[in-house]
Amino acid sequence: MSKRILIIGAGPTGLGAAYRLNELGYDNWHLYEKEAFPGGLAASFKKDGFTWDVGGHVLFSHYKYFDDYLEKVLEGQYTELVREAWVWLQDRFVPYPFQNNIRYLPKKVILECVEGLVEATQNYDPKKKPKNFLQLNQSILGKGIMKYFMVPYNKKVWAFPLETMSTNWVGERVSLVNISKVLENIILEKDEFGWGPNNKFKFPLNNGIGDIALRVGERIKGNLSLNEKVEKIDTTKKEITFIDGSKDSYDHLISSMPLDQFIWKSDLPKPMHTAVKNLKHSGDVIVGIGLKGSVPKKLKTKCWMYFPESNCPFYRVTVFSNYSPNNVPKGHWSLMAEISYSTSKKIEKETIIEETIKGMLNTKLIESREKIVSTWSLDVPYGYPTPSLERDGILNKVQSELLKRRVYSRGRFGAWKYEISNTDHTTMQGVEVVDLILNGVKEKTWSL
Repeated sequence: MSKRILIIGAGPTGLGAAYRLNELGYDNWHLYEKEAFPGGLAASFKKDGFTWDVGGHVLFSHYKYFDDYLEKVLEGQYTELVREAWVWLQDRFVPYPFQNNIRYLPKKVILECVEGLVEATQNYDPKKKPKNFLQLNQSILGKGIMKYFMVPYNKKVWAFPLETMSTNWVGERVSLVNISKVLENIILEKDEFGWGPNNKFKFPLNNGIGDIALRVGERIKGNLSLNEKVEKIDTTKKEITFIDGSKDSYDHLISSMPLDQFIWKSDLPKPMHTAVKNLKHSGDVIVGIGLKGSVPKKLKTKCWMYFPESNCPFYRVTVFSNYSPNNVPKGHWSLMAEISYSTSKKIEKETIIEETIKGMLNTKLIESREKIVSTWSLDVPYGYPTPSLERDGILNKVQSELLKRRVYSRGRFGAWKYEISNTDHTTMQGVEVVDLILNGVKEKTWSL
């Protein structure tokens, strides 16, 4: 109990760390959160009886510990769904992943995609390593699939040129397909819905994804302080100063604050302050549309949909009322859209709700405005960390220095690694760093 552990940020990472400390019976710690509520990017909001999340969160797992954590925290109060993800393209829905289901497209487009795949297969050289994300997709998918889906969609979601992104984050995030499988699906008219780690998922029955944070927050409320914004971090004295002038000292510091913001508030050397300026990230505006009536038949079993085309501002829309009946008032349903922006992709935030409604009309998600009874939006300046070409070099330098100072920067933006930014990954980063600090157990999820 001699080691004082402080945690900055009550998102999934901070709550995971707090839950683990509480579980181990360790009491010399405290968690500080800048907002008036726990949850971070996994908080939920309510307006007019509709519940909204900060984007399309779902609960699936790579860890037994996380599965047990959900069972203990949610106490069985969740729904279980089979994922139905779709792509809206060429005025129709195509099952996701797009590249495995192109048989749904017009015949001319199918031919163009297959010809591109054949050419890519013939020219593929396994010894030639792609230099960036664009080259990776070109080398495997070919011109057709790149033209209709991969380039326009990824530009929309990432908000950065694809040639500025690395390839080492891809893993299970992108379905890389071979031509034999594509041809089999076309000729035999086979669908391929089940790809990916989240083909089945859970979702809280009440209060959106934020229900997890509310429940964990109740368990640890004696060690949790809200409305505490960090002003300065002295890693030499091991001391945090808050905006109200109060201070707290630590032996070990766990932070899920965005890494660049943490460094700029710290006493780390100036070269570190300069280095993190080159870390890239996108922001998101989340728009919720509440509607009177029941979910249309064409959307009744769908979870979320991707939108690569330019007739709408959003890259993804979730049929949020399908996740839990308690996400909406009785006799209503809801759609939740995500729109990305960055230094390379500007959007008009003032008109984004209207643009979203127009986009939903253009893509036939809704038939008219008449049944819209509520709208909601949230600007999220830090939406997703970008796996840029320069990212890993910066992280290695900065994180190595932080570790020397007993600072553990973890979480979606603390670690700044998109590939370990799911709710299960980020929660486990908090759990594992506690086991590292207290028991010397090597972390499995995060690494340099």
